Amino acid sequence: MASFIIEGGCRLNGEITPQGAKNEALQIICAVLLTPEEVIIENIPDILDVNNLISLLGDMGVTTKRINENTWSFKADSVDLAYLESPEFLKKSASLRGSVMIIGPLVTRFGKALLPKPGGDKIGRRRLDTHFEGIQKLGAEFNYDNEKQMYSITADKLKGAYMLLDEASVTGTANIIMAAVLAEGETTIYNAACEPYLQQLCKMLNRMGAKITGIASNLLRIEGVESLGGTTHRILPDMIEIGSFIGMAAMTGSEITIKDVAYDELGIIPDTFRRLGITLERRGDDIHIPRHKDYTIDTFIDGSILTIADAPWPGLTPDLISVLLVVATQAQGSVLIHQKMFESRLFFVDKLIDMGAQIILCDPHRATVIGTGRRSMRATTMTSPDIRAGIALLIAAMCAEGKSTIHNIDQIDRGYQNIDVRLNQLGANIMRMD
Repeated sequence: MASFIIEGGCRLNGEITPQGAKNEALQIICAVLLTPEEVIIENIPDILDVNNLISLLGDMGVTTKRINENTWSFKADSVDLAYLESPEFLKKSASLRGSVMIIGPLVTRFGKALLPKPGGDKIGRRRLDTHFEGIQKLGAEFNYDNEKQMYSITADKLKGAYMLLDEASVTGTANIIMAAVLAEGETTIYNAACEPYLQQLCKMLNRMGAKITGIASNLLRIEGVESLGGTTHRILPDMIEIGSFIGMAAMTGSEITIKDVAYDELGIIPDTFRRLGITLERRGDDIHIPRHKDYTIDTFIDGSILTIADAPWPGLTPDLISVLLVVATQAQGSVLIHQKMFESRLFFVDKLIDMGAQIILCDPHRATVIGTGRRSMRATTMTSPDIRAGIALLIAAMCAEGKSTIHNIDQIDRGYQNIDVRLNQLGANIMRMD
């Protein structure tokens, strides 16, 4: 298990370019299973979750070729369905939550898919009902082997259907879209997720020959086609990493410029940081964060305490809640953080309390942060429970006085590419210990 040793109190300075979006990459890479032709994907982040998915597709018979550091070629013209029965597949796919999105492409193109209960972050229940119910409405049959803890999905031929999703699940919507593009007839998906990364998936599929309308809305219509062709696709910059850098700069009193952020795709994220009192300037497609001596949390118009809550797009992504919470600890003022989606994602706050942060954990979903300004945080030793809490703890450690240690940084590596190397180039002091 690898660890970070962080010397706090270092100010950052310079420019940093965000990696490609992890959440988009997982969807897009699964979509290559829909065609036997070559698909080239640019700006793929070199992170653990994505690399594991590429490795899994290679084991399944997909020809994968790395063209350069962040560009890959995929050709799924000889997929080995027998490999899905192997213990190796079950072990690999169980450890990777993104593997759930191979179901739609496999069952619509080959009529068969197998999947163990996926792994991933330990942040509470993450239901698969939306995935399964949507694909079932297209005509697939699901069976669960309790002994092997494995799902078996089969279909002679999927057929278009109308469905109203019980939740606007991003990965669920992506899975259903990929299943529907090769189904017979028209599929209507209401209450569909409409995040920019999902829009990217739909645009890529349309370039491959799919017929999807309603992109960027929560009502999608998909006219099934016989087959899809190849294409080239470029992944957006990762909005979660961009938000992490904004918070990191403000909390450490640093001045940095985040390059090539696809600003128009960031939605409410910049204004949410502004409500915490953080100044950020748009310069073309870059974001500049000046050095902050201090910053003050806004209130609602009537003077009541600000609440920041996650919500489906165009609301605030839940993946930034942990970062916003830690950044608020060094502000002036108070804020209620409401994490609606995952019941265990706020449990990392006990580590921040040990460091001196003033936080009241109200319940598994809500925490009140009493910002005390530039109050020194204490260095400590901690363990990263998930990707987003891991980066929040790293930000806290960079702000603290003294030397902190974060164990289980494999969780951070799952979502952030060479984060220690890139931050050290800006002036951080982070040492990786294997």
